[in-house]
Amino acid sequence: MGALPNILVVDDDPAILRFMRDVLELEGYLVSTGNSGLDAITKIQAGLKPDLVFLDLVMPGLDGIQVLQQLRVIDPHLKVVFLSCVSDTHKVAQVIRLGAQDYLTKPLVWHEMNAVIRRCLSSNQAELHKRPASCVEDLGNGNFFLAVSPALCKIRSQIDLLAKVPAAVLLLGETGTGKEVLARLIHKVSPRANRPFLKVNCAAVPAELLESELFGYEPGAFTGALHVKPGKFELCNKGTIFLDEIGEMPPPIQAKLLHVLEDQRFSRLGSNSLIQVDVRILAATNMDIQGAMTAHRFRRDLYYRLNSFVLRIPPLRERKEEIPFLLQHLMGILSERYARPPLPFGGTLMEACVNYFWPGNVRELENFVKRYLVLGDESLATAELRTATPDVALGLSNHLSRHIASRPDESVGKQALNGLKSLAHGAIEEAEAKAIAATLQQTNWNRTRAAAALEISYRALLYKIRRYDIQQPRNYA
Repeated sequence: MGALPNILVVDDDPAILRFMRDVLELEGYLVSTGNSGLDAITKIQAGLKPDLVFLDLVMPGLDGIQVLQQLRVIDPHLKVVFLSCVSDTHKVAQVIRLGAQDYLTKPLVWHEMNAVIRRCLSSNQAELHKRPASCVEDLGNGNFFLAVSPALCKIRSQIDLLAKVPAAVLLLGETGTGKEVLARLIHKVSPRANRPFLKVNCAAVPAELLESELFGYEPGAFTGALHVKPGKFELCNKGTIFLDEIGEMPPPIQAKLLHVLEDQRFSRLGSNSLIQVDVRILAATNMDIQGAMTAHRFRRDLYYRLNSFVLRIPPLRERKEEIPFLLQHLMGILSERYARPPLPFGGTLMEACVNYFWPGNVRELENFVKRYLVLGDESLATAELRTATPDVALGLSNHLSRHIASRPDESVGKQALNGLKSLAHGAIEEAEAKAIAATLQQTNWNRTRAAAALEISYRALLYKIRRYDIQQPRNYA
């Protein structure tokens, strides 16, 4: 039988210490207590090794933040849950950055404490790495969240903490990494889960219509405005609004959004009356925000309001351990959607998938599974990935980055910001098309010999000839 978990409770309120000691000991835990931050640090330095620490945020002398900073030096892996009488957005952001496991608001409720304890004491990296493919959170409308890699498991634990407070969150990551999925997950696990979740793609709505889309308008506000139309912020009252591609929002609308973030009030177009709302704002972009601020395309004050907390989603190539799980889950979803039997991923195909660069991230991976399901040819799917190797893609990407760095003019900078990975992928496809055309010419358009020379299947060659529209010269007709 293993040792009983040891929990350290640190609080300057004797009543809280007595309550937590009594409750936790009744549940079978070993309990140690500390009446100050210094007391807790001294005990841990003396050899106490708690499995979990409950730490009061506001205490005389060293406060909880300062204590955690010192505990991180002593034991970087120590699991800490904060206790506080108030839900302070700024403080929550701080404790998340410092790696706290959770944040509980007093008065404490046992079922909430119990859930936190179970999660903290049962979660370790070995278990997270072995997370089964069935451990998927369904978010509705075909959206799901799957975390296997340490990076996404960490983000998932941060979301549990972020969801409790109405802080603005800025989601950063390449195209297709799943920023909208994270936004939906934050909403689902928050107290606003039963309220509206609305998405606005700031790049898809014309600039002249975006303001009325967000804030609504009154009759006569502009030509054609014949009746009152509430905007997304009104419709989303008490809920969550997701502003996708916020980097594309025009500066005048950024100024109005800033006021909404500051006081949750705005006016419709054509009206001077202020409307009060309670809306949580989540925003996402794949652009270089720092570069956009330097170029005066994005307001610094808006950025500082939005980044109460920032979640950076790593690209798929940096969390390859998730690829097999994503492939299997997407195959299940798509086979049901298209009423086709699911196809297996053989060892060769799976290896090609794991080693591929995936410049389009999860979105590209989903499209790949869709093509494989429809065409039903494993050798064709494998060839598609192997002819565009990750090493070539990475090399092209790095070469292009160096080229852009040596030419820092604005036009090249925009090119880098808007399409670095797609440019690399396009260069790979161009090279592949040229290699196929050259091989066909060398074999006098004998497709069987060309497929053998290229080490791909005959069917894969025909597919790529059609895909790249490679035409046979007249002299070989």
